[in-house]
Amino acid sequence: MAGRIGFVDDCLDNFHADVYLQLLRGELADLGFTVTGCTALQREPSRAWAQANAVTWFDSVQQLDDHVDHYVILAPSTPQTHLPLCEQVFERGKSTYVDKTFAPDLATAERIFALADEHGVAVQTTSALRYTEVQQMVESADAAVHHMIAWGGGSSFDEYAIHPVEMVVSCLGENVSRVMCWGDGDRRNRLLLEWTHGATAIVHVHTDGAATPFAAAVSTDTATSYVAVDSGPIFSATARAFLQLFDSGIPNVPRGESLMVHRILDAVQQPDARIGFVEI
Repeated sequence: MAGRIGFVDDCLDNFHADVYLQLLRGELADLGFTVTGCTALQREPSRAWAQANAVTWFDSVQQLDDHVDHYVILAPSTPQTHLPLCEQVFERGKSTYVDKTFAPDLATAERIFALADEHGVAVQTTSALRYTEVQQMVESADAAVHHMIAWGGGSSFDEYAIHPVEMVVSCLGENVSRVMCWGDGDRRNRLLLEWTHGATAIVHVHTDGAATPFAAAVSTDTATSYVAVDSGPIFSATARAFLQLFDSGIPNVPRGESLMVHRILDAVQQPDARIGFVEI
């Protein structure tokens, strides 16, 4: 397992660029991957980030391409830039990880995957909340999980709702049949999801400024267990997953689940979802 990685971003001066660079140079260095170059849409702050972090700066993806084997498209807070960035990167034909949030809506997510297929690019995307103690508990449960409650918080629904939604979809699968949303004010984002096989989940997305750690309650026919998420190792696990993609050329995050996350996030924005279930 080894290779050269190029960071592509909107503005590289962000937490995800920092943490993935530190992991690849530190904890994950023995896997043999190195960040050998970067480029971004916002040139001046990104060039300053590159200089401060001793990463070679390139003015374009075209210039960067000869120096990398794989791409990491970041821009975690500006998913509207992901499609134009993917349009520049995918035509190079190299495996690519696209950071959360994958796209601003389902239609754009589908376009990104279609573009990857057009160019024969192995691509995956995920929230780091796919890799937690919650998934480990579900995998080891002695009976099927029939209900979950997930909590998560952040500064906005658009940026942070993906985390608890991905947590329940990664545990219960992509076959969600209907959703609804209820609540008032900053606490309005309570989502109710139902799966075709009968499982259900409630997702609490707190954007009111209160400290809301990521956590879940998992119910089977034999027990209900509460699981607090340790956020310390989740980025390392996410990086290991995209390095596995780079090494094998085979995505390890189900595309159907990634698309279902966006179907849910789109559906709960519909006015009808405030008064009843919306089929998806």
